[in-house]
Amino acid sequence: MTTTPFQKKLNAILGLAPVSPYRALEKKIGYRFKNPALLEQAMTHPSHRFEARIGHDNQRLEFLGDAVLSLVTAARLYHLPGERDEGDLTEWRSRLTSGKALTRFARQCELGTFLKLGRGEEKTGGRQRDTVLADALEAIFGAAYIDGGLKAVEKIFARIILPDLPGAQESIPTNPKGALQEILQRQFGLNPRYTVIEETGPLHDRHFTVEVSWASGPTARGMASSKRQAEVEAAAEALRQISGDFPST
Repeated sequence: MTTTPFQKKLNAILGLAPVSPYRALEKKIGYRFKNPALLEQAMTHPSHRFEARIGHDNQRLEFLGDAVLSLVTAARLYHLPGERDEGDLTEWRSRLTSGKALTRFARQCELGTFLKLGRGEEKTGGRQRDTVLADALEAIFGAAYIDGGLKAVEKIFARIILPDLPGAQESIPTNPKGALQEILQRQFGLNPRYTVIEETGPLHDRHFTVEVSWASGPTARGMASSKRQAEVEAAAEALRQISGDFPST
């Protein structure tokens, strides 16, 4: 997604401002950046920074985006109709901002096609890797906050995450781990087993992938920034898998 040399030359002749190569992405996320360089940075994976020997990538923006997305999500949930307790609101926020959810939202925006990756990361499938996509989406929220404050973040949230909110109200159980354990014990006298199968990222920003298994075969996975939340995500996925086979009460 780059501007061709011909386009650049034509823009210069006509005295036009450079066209952002990310205009299509801006349409998808519902926000036009005043400073397109921020969006470009959000799309720059560390592997590209290393190979191109440039001075920036999207890691710092990802750090900021994680915080502002959590704030905006919490505010939206707080203003939902009904009196929900802190535990429910925390769980809903965790679900909507989990690595799995962010990856899904990123794929809906076709974010992978806009990423700037190093050659090695490109060859190994980084353009569609879950953690790369989730991190890039968080970086977009961080870039939007710098570019236009919370109003900019809320615009993107409204376009790509808010449509998921009504479904979240109905589908998120209060305690997925407890619900899964109750179902398995009632049906088979079994307890779910949780195993960390992958741990990535620097010490200050770890990502855990947890697998839950029961009986001899079925498994489900969840990903989050803590082992506990990854277990919750795995349990919720397991409940979705078995909801057609077991009663829900």
